[in-house]
Amino acid sequence: MTNRLAVAAIGLFIIVVGLFSSFYIVNARQQAIVIRFGQITDVKTEPGIYFKMPFAFLDADRVQYVSNQELRLDLDNMRVQVSGGKFYEVDAFVVYKITNARLFREIAAGDVVQAESRLRTRLDSALRRVYGLRGFEAALSNERASMMKEVRNDITKDAESLGLTITDVRIRRTDLTKEVSQQTFDRMKAERLAEAEAIRARGNEGAQRRRAVADRGKVEIVAAASKDAQILRGQGDAERNRIYGEAFSRDPEFYAFYRSMQAYQQSLGSGDSTLVLSPESEFFQYFSSEVPKPGAPPAQ
Repeated sequence: MTNRLAVAAIGLFIIVVGLFSSFYIVNARQQAIVIRFGQITDVKTEPGIYFKMPFAFLDADRVQYVSNQELRLDLDNMRVQVSGGKFYEVDAFVVYKITNARLFREIAAGDVVQAESRLRTRLDSALRRVYGLRGFEAALSNERASMMKEVRNDITKDAESLGLTITDVRIRRTDLTKEVSQQTFDRMKAERLAEAEAIRARGNEGAQRRRAVADRGKVEIVAAASKDAQILRGQGDAERNRIYGEAFSRDPEFYAFYRSMQAYQQSLGSGDSTLVLSPESEFFQYFSSEVPKPGAPPAQ
């Protein structure tokens, strides 16, 4: 009785294990490759529950899962040479997807690391070729987009031979190496200094030209003002002489008296003047009690 129960338990266990190992589940992020005795018998790309032969440990049907998502491969700090002989440090990445799981298994044994190793070699070669065909400034210009497209076209065929499809190639960074950076900096500095000197020279030339124009304008303005001042002064002197002439012609005696008073003021107004003159001098004619006759010359 005990032996029968043991046999029944073992049989039930084998049945349960066999049933359990006959099912496999594929989710939305996976693809399943069914391998029977070392040969691929089926590939499942849609999510669901599937059946297979049990007892994978006997090399019957066993399932290898591979990704059904987009994967990214980065290539960092790559040193590439452009056509002029200078070097760049480049960071790039490629986005790919396993679209032929059967071929991926046959060529790369379903191993992402092995496939990426081959893909990295091809990406490195494509980047070197694309950069090597271009000059120093190309990677820093609008030509960068066409360079990425060209790299993608170069590696597409090789990726397809691995069961992969390239969805995108991007150049993340393109920097000058330290040696080239210093050379470029020195060259740019020299160019900027030369440009600054040229701008300074043009500025000095313009300043001198404007200064000359301003000086000439100043001289013309001063000359015109001096001319106008002389004309006005002459007109004023003429008007003064006319007024004096009219005043003298109206009352010659008063005019002579007025001129004598001005002479007295100029000669004796300071208080410390000393004059040695004869009392009968015409200068003192208005100090005497006699009034000069009309028509007598005025004191000077």
